[in-house]
Amino acid sequence: MKKLVLVFLIGLIGFATLAQTAINKDSLLRLLPKAKEDSAKVLLYLEVGNVYELNNPQMAAKYYRLAGQLSKKLNYKRGIVKYISNYTALLDQKAQFDSSLLLNKQAIELAKSLDDKLALAKCYANTGNVYQYLNDGENALQYYETAKKYFEEIGNKQLVARICDVMQNCYRKLNQIEKALQLGREAVSILRKEDDAIALGMALTNLGNNYETAHSDSAFACYNEALAIFKKQNHSRGVESNLLNIGNIYLHRYNADGMKPYYEKGLALAQQLEDPEGETIANRGMAHYFLYKKNFVEAIKSINKALFISDSLDLKYEHQKNLKSLSAILYATNNIIGAEKALDSAGFIEDQLNGDEVTLKTLAISKKFETEKKEAQIKLQAAEIRQKSLLNYFLIAGAVAFLAISLLTYRNYKHRQKLQQAKIDELETEKQLTATEAVLKGEEQERTRLAKDLHDGLGGMLSGIKFSLNTVKENLIMTPDNAHAFERSIDMLDSSIKEMRRVAHNMMPEILVKYGLDTALKEFCTEIDRSGVVHVNYQSVGMQQAEIAQITSVTIYRIVQELLNNTIKHANAKNVVVQLHQSAQEKLLAVTVEDDGNGFDADLLKQSGGMGWPNIQNRVEFLKGRIDLQSSEGKGTSVMIEINIQEQVMKTGIFVVDDHYMVIEGIRSLLQNEKAIDWIGHATNAESCLGFLTA
Repeated sequence: MKKLVLVFLIGLIGFATLAQTAINKDSLLRLLPKAKEDSAKVLLYLEVGNVYELNNPQMAAKYYRLAGQLSKKLNYKRGIVKYISNYTALLDQKAQFDSSLLLNKQAIELAKSLDDKLALAKCYANTGNVYQYLNDGENALQYYETAKKYFEEIGNKQLVARICDVMQNCYRKLNQIEKALQLGREAVSILRKEDDAIALGMALTNLGNNYETAHSDSAFACYNEALAIFKKQNHSRGVESNLLNIGNIYLHRYNADGMKPYYEKGLALAQQLEDPEGETIANRGMAHYFLYKKNFVEAIKSINKALFISDSLDLKYEHQKNLKSLSAILYATNNIIGAEKALDSAGFIEDQLNGDEVTLKTLAISKKFETEKKEAQIKLQAAEIRQKSLLNYFLIAGAVAFLAISLLTYRNYKHRQKLQQAKIDELETEKQLTATEAVLKGEEQERTRLAKDLHDGLGGMLSGIKFSLNTVKENLIMTPDNAHAFERSIDMLDSSIKEMRRVAHNMMPEILVKYGLDTALKEFCTEIDRSGVVHVNYQSVGMQQAEIAQITSVTIYRIVQELLNNTIKHANAKNVVVQLHQSAQEKLLAVTVEDDGNGFDADLLKQSGGMGWPNIQNRVEFLKGRIDLQSSEGKGTSVMIEINIQEQVMKTGIFVVDDHYMVIEGIRSLLQNEKAIDWIGHATNAESCLGFLTA
C-alpha cells in the first residue's frame, strides 16, 4: 500500500524566490513600462513571473529571464540569485535538470560573494533538490547538510525544520531508516514550537512513513495527529493522505472494520480533489476490505476500478500493486490460472520498474560526469580570464593609488588653509566679544549711575522742597482758595517724586542688583498686578540656587519688561503668566510669558516697523538663546525663550550716537567704526544710547 510522502521540495526550490502575490496581474503589467531600469524593476519582473507560474509557465520563464538580464546589466547580484531560484523551478518541472544544476551552482558562488548566509543556505538547498530529482541521494544530502548548517548558524528554526523534513525522505530512499527517523523527530520537535501547523502536519506524515510497519504504533500516532491538524486547517490534500495511510495501518493489522471508514473517506476525498493516484489506492484498499469479508464480487469490482485508473494513467508502481491484489482475490475464488496470470503481469512490471531505476541511476552518473566536465571547463576559462586581467588590475591599481595620493596632498593643503583661517576667525571673535561686552556694560553702568543720581540727587531735592513747603504752610495765613491751590501743588510734588522714583527704578532696579533676577522679576510682576492694569501671575522653578551673571540677569529682566509692556499696550489681556525655570543639569534657563489676549498673526511681525519685537529678538540672540513665538487671533500669545546661562556670545549691535543710528553688522564693522568706539568710552547720559540691540 502506498505511503503518501508530503515533502517541502517545491517550497525549497523557491527558497529564495518571491512569495506568490495576490496583486492583480494586469496592475503589475501596467507598472512595467513606467518602472525605471533599476533593482526595483528586477523585483517587479520576478513578481509578474510568480503570477504567471501556475497557469502559464512559458510566460513566467520569459519574465524571469528579463529579471536575470536586467540584474546582470546592473550587476545586481542579489537579483541574479533570485532569478536563478525562480527560473530553475521551471527547469525542474520540465526535467531539464542539467541546466538547473549549473545555474544553481552559479547562484551558490554569487551568494558567497554577497556574504549572506540565508541566501547561501537557500541556494544549497535548491541545488540539493535538483540532485534528489536526479535520484542522486548522496550528493543531495551533501548540499542539504550544508544548507542545514547555515540555517542553524542563522538561528532560523523554521527553515532548519523544513530541511530536516526533506532530508528524512532522502535518507529513507537510501534505506537509512534510523537517520531518517532522527531527522524526522528533529523536524517535528522544532515545528511543535513554531506557529506553522501545515508544516508540522507534513513532517508528522513523513515521519509516520519512515516508521513503516515495524513501528506501526508510532506511525499510527503520527498519522492521527497529522490528520487532526489538516482537518483543522482545511488542508484537503493532507487529510486524504493520512486517511489512506491510517487505512494502510489497519490493513497490515488485518483489521477489516478498522480500515473501511478510512478508505471510504479517502476515496470520496480523492474523487473530489480529482486525484487519480489517491483514488486507485483507496479502491485497492476497499478491495482488500471486501476480500477480508469474503465479499468477492465487490472485491473484484473495487480492484478492477483501481486497475483501470492505474493502467489508463500508466501508474506503473500502483498498477503492479493492483495486479498483486487481484491475484490474491482470484486465489481466494479458486481462479488459480487468473491469479497466476495476474502475478506474472505484476512481475513483468516490477522488472520494468527495476530497469527504469537502473537506467535513472546510469543517467544520473552520466549527467554527473558531464556536469563535472563542464564545471572543469568553466573553471579553466575563468582562470585564463583572471590571468589576462591581472595586468589590467595592476595598472588600474597604480592609477588609483596615484590619484589617491594627489587627492590626499590637495586635501592636506586645503586643511592647513582652513586651520589658519579658523585661527584668524577665533582672534576676531575674541575681539568681538570684548568690544560688545564693553558696550553692554557701558549701557547698564550708565543706567545705574543715572538711576542713582535721580534717586539720591533729584529725589532728595524734591523731598526737601516738599518738607520746606509743609513747614511754610504752618506759618502762613491763606485764604481758602490759596490753601486749596497750595494743597494741589503739594499733591503734584508727591506725584513727581513717585514718578521720578519709578523712572529710576525702571532704569536699574536696585532689587535686581541686591537680590538677583528671581526676586526682581517677582517684585516687578507684583507691582503690575497691584496696578490693576492686568493680572500677572509669576512662577519660578529652580531659581533659588541659580548662579546667573549680572549682565545676563539685566538682559533677561529687560526682555520680560518689553514682553509685558507689549502685552499691556497691544494684547488687551486680562491674565498674564510669567514663568522662569532653571535646569541645573543642562544649565538652561527657560523664560515663558503667556497671555489670554487678542493674539495676532505672527507673520505680521516681519512687516512691523516697531522696535519692541526686534529689541527682544536681538537681546535673545545676544545671550545666544532660542525664542519660540506661538500666537493666533483670539487665542492669546505665548513666548518661550531658552538660554544657556554658561554660553552667551554677543554678535552685533545697533546704537544711537548723537541722535544718529549706527548699524554694526558683525564685530568687524564695530572695530572699524571710530565713532562707535569713542561712544563706548565717552557716553555720559542715558539718552545717548536709545536702544541697544544685539543681533
